[in-house]
Amino acid sequence: MNQFLCLSLVALIAISMIDATTMAEDWPRWRGADNDDKSEETNLNWNWGEEGPELVYNVEGFGRGYASVSIVDGTLYTTGNVDGGEGDGQAVVAADAATGKIKWTTFLTEGDPEHSYPGSRCTPTFDNGKLYVVASSGKILCLDAKTGAIAWQKDFKSEWNGKMMSGWGYSESPLVDGDHVLCTPGGDDAMIVCLNKKDGSEVWRSAVPEFTEPDLESREGKDGAGYASIVVSNGAGVKQYVQLIGRGVVGVRASDGKFLWGYNQVANEVANIPTPIVKDDYVFASSSYGGGGSVLLHLKKDRDNVIAEPVYWLEKRTFNNHHGGLILKDGYIYGGHNQNQGFPTCVKFDTGEIVWGGDGLRGEGKGSAAVLYVDGKIIFRYQDGVVAVIEATPAEYKVVNTFMPVYQEDKSWAHPVVVDGKLYLREQDRLMCYQLKK
Repeated sequence: MNQFLCLSLVALIAISMIDATTMAEDWPRWRGADNDDKSEETNLNWNWGEEGPELVYNVEGFGRGYASVSIVDGTLYTTGNVDGGEGDGQAVVAADAATGKIKWTTFLTEGDPEHSYPGSRCTPTFDNGKLYVVASSGKILCLDAKTGAIAWQKDFKSEWNGKMMSGWGYSESPLVDGDHVLCTPGGDDAMIVCLNKKDGSEVWRSAVPEFTEPDLESREGKDGAGYASIVVSNGAGVKQYVQLIGRGVVGVRASDGKFLWGYNQVANEVANIPTPIVKDDYVFASSSYGGGGSVLLHLKKDRDNVIAEPVYWLEKRTFNNHHGGLILKDGYIYGGHNQNQGFPTCVKFDTGEIVWGGDGLRGEGKGSAAVLYVDGKIIFRYQDGVVAVIEATPAEYKVVNTFMPVYQEDKSWAHPVVVDGKLYLREQDRLMCYQLKK
């Protein structure tokens, strides 16, 4: 009997271990848990007809906006500009990821001022039962993820004299790192701030001085925050936060916010948007519009400082990313090239060689393309709504399948997310869910 019980326990433990390894991976923040827009989902079905994969639901109630979604323990979170009902303003919306049924809506701002910004951009960051959100009007809030109750909030303008490089409103998704939450008010003496995530109290603020490259004829970009989100780097053996701001890409020391380095040439005069890519001692950054281009920087230790040396610079005509984002996979960068174009492009990370794509490859849809890596594929979601799946390989540009979602209203800028075998597509007030698992 004892032997039987022991065997039974061993079997139960083995089953539990199998269940643990096959549980759905959460997507707790913008660009996923590792901030790289790569999903660990595998064995998905890419063989569907003209109507696309099976539609699970198409539901309303998420407000106007371009924000993507975060999903944790079966609950989906996003932000939107909500009209009517119990309130009017920008809100965080929580829903059942399996059905799309809304669980709660919490307003971050109320009244007309918020509606001067054409839709929300921030994807909520989930951490230990809390949500951290940046409102377009310029404030950071902490909410209870189960109830939506606001725990604390700080205003960028009154606290840090915050400002944007241009007038579309704050678009950042906050970074939670250990006991801290990071955000980018864009103030002269508080470009980036580090807060205690429990109560919002200030840990440090980082002033970013003027910086430019010696051979530049003029200083590029504009003062204030850009539209990207902060990433962590340990380049040159120094933990630092990397961000694309109005004047270009910068690194500040994680321990105290000290400015370490900056690269100005990558900035443009309108909006610096793509979240930088970090890999070991390297940083890849890109922007579009009238200036822009792309750069790979090598971070090197210089006594108590870090310097950023350009490995290569790609002129705007060679490669620039508007706002669909970039993915680094196996030594190659995949993303859309050119403003409002999204031409599929593969760039060799260490050399800047355009392996395929660029201006000569128009792609399957029109407009900028938001990207996601999953199951050996890159999903391109174009501005006109078209979803294209291509092989994530430098060998050639190979389209696996395409479809047009059942609903398309405006610019389809929200980044696609795949969790638990399902593809989630935000389209303004609507959320569509498609079944990809075999």
